[in-house]
Amino acid sequence: MNRTMTDSGLYRFTVLATSDVHGQIVPIDYRTGTHRIASLASLGTMIREEREAAPELLLIDNGDALQGTPLAHHVSRLSEAQIHPIVAAMNELQYDAAVLGNHEFNFGRELLDKAIGQSAFPWLSAGIADQATGKPAFGKPYLIKMLNGGSIKAALLGVTTHYIPNWENPEYISGLVFHDALDLLLSWAARIREEEQPDVIIAAYHGGFERDLASGEPTERLTGENQGYAMCQAAKEAGIDVLITGHQHRLIASEVAGVTVVQPGTGGQALGKIEIAFALEQGRWIVKEKRSELLFPDERTVPDARIMAVMEEAEAGTQIWLDQPLGYVTGDMSVGDPLTCRLADHPFLSFVQRVQLEASGAQLSVAALLSEQPSGFGANVTMREVLANFMFPNTLTVLRLSGRDIRAALERTADYFRLGEDGSPIVNPAYIEPKPQHYNYDMWAGIAYELDIRRPVGQRVVKLERDGRPVMDGDSFDVVMNNYRASGGGDYEMFQGKPVVKEIMAESAELVADYFRRYGTVTAECDNGWRVIY
Repeated sequence: MNRTMTDSGLYRFTVLATSDVHGQIVPIDYRTGTHRIASLASLGTMIREEREAAPELLLIDNGDALQGTPLAHHVSRLSEAQIHPIVAAMNELQYDAAVLGNHEFNFGRELLDKAIGQSAFPWLSAGIADQATGKPAFGKPYLIKMLNGGSIKAALLGVTTHYIPNWENPEYISGLVFHDALDLLLSWAARIREEEQPDVIIAAYHGGFERDLASGEPTERLTGENQGYAMCQAAKEAGIDVLITGHQHRLIASEVAGVTVVQPGTGGQALGKIEIAFALEQGRWIVKEKRSELLFPDERTVPDARIMAVMEEAEAGTQIWLDQPLGYVTGDMSVGDPLTCRLADHPFLSFVQRVQLEASGAQLSVAALLSEQPSGFGANVTMREVLANFMFPNTLTVLRLSGRDIRAALERTADYFRLGEDGSPIVNPAYIEPKPQHYNYDMWAGIAYELDIRRPVGQRVVKLERDGRPVMDGDSFDVVMNNYRASGGGDYEMFQGKPVVKEIMAESAELVADYFRRYGTVTAECDNGWRVIY
């Protein structure tokens, strides 16, 4: 039943938003091969039901669709002739538009440009400009949708966090300029108001909130990575009615400074829904009501059959690829409790460090548990286990660091811990809310160190040695780490601008897989070179 026009004469317009799907198209847990509920296929069933009730709805993806699962990793290597299956699924659901997320760039411009070219919808981003022309690099950053027989004009404007150069491989964003997302949102909204005279402006921002939505207090360092709260504060003057957000993987349906906001989680957790009611007053349609909510799939949700059919070939190929054997582990390299793994040297992290040191020839190595549910390795290792632990397409960078830099980085890492009431270590809430950031806790190899978390933050490094002697501030070392951390990602500002000795462009997952292929059997061991004191 079409419910767009009410008995009271209001015209109701529905906006649906997905965000941070991260390649989770099919309802499968790639770590185990078992069923999961959250997926785009599950949301697809809900999208079709909503479209039956509101045929003129606007469907938008808010970024980070093309990266994040083994399927996304596998299909990034498909031939040029094949349509990207994630794009094919989005085409099947008739998306009106997508916004570029930061992870859209992870596989390079060639794959991204291919995906955009195969899309039956535009990709929007007002702040990403072509360096040569100064114009938006991916075309017009907004679209107009005419509603109610052409009498109502809705504008959708897309914008992306400008923090991408702090994380991304420079080769993948060569020729692009990332302008301040807040500034570009406001300037383009003003331009749209003047040139298009829409009845409503919906902004879709691949970025999140830097402040608590109720109190306005900062919830993170105000780096510019997330500007959603500032956008809402400035939205009234700019004429923005709705702000779709993402990037932080939060579940939000609220209102901030009169702006209706939504953020629908990650991996197909939820579908963001915004309903806007218009009333005709003196010949002009006026926004009278706005509301947002999150719609969740559950165990009764049947995955969309057409999406499953579109994905069948790519999914089958991914499963075969995931189950290829790579090698064997002697001993225990499993990760039962991630917290325990972060309190003292562990065979799994020690193995990761060995891989990085061998690939780079560096003196020291830095690594982190990248997954929030790390499994480590069992006795038989396949590509499935590798990608369960290394889901990001990070490469490696060797930086030349001073002893002072290393001490500062260890103090930053030590901030991860707080002491519970019983004196046991707990995770600093800042690493959990508003977005889990466990991957910003680093562990080092090649040095011996101790972190005493009973001491004040900034004074917790009580031992720092190399080959039995103290590391001095003026000492110099070549240190290998992933490219995200080397750029200063995770507030490791002491790494920014440091000399780059070497870049290893192979992805971490491939380096680990090649290590198993080369040696066959790997022994679980560690040198117990560091610990956390509490």
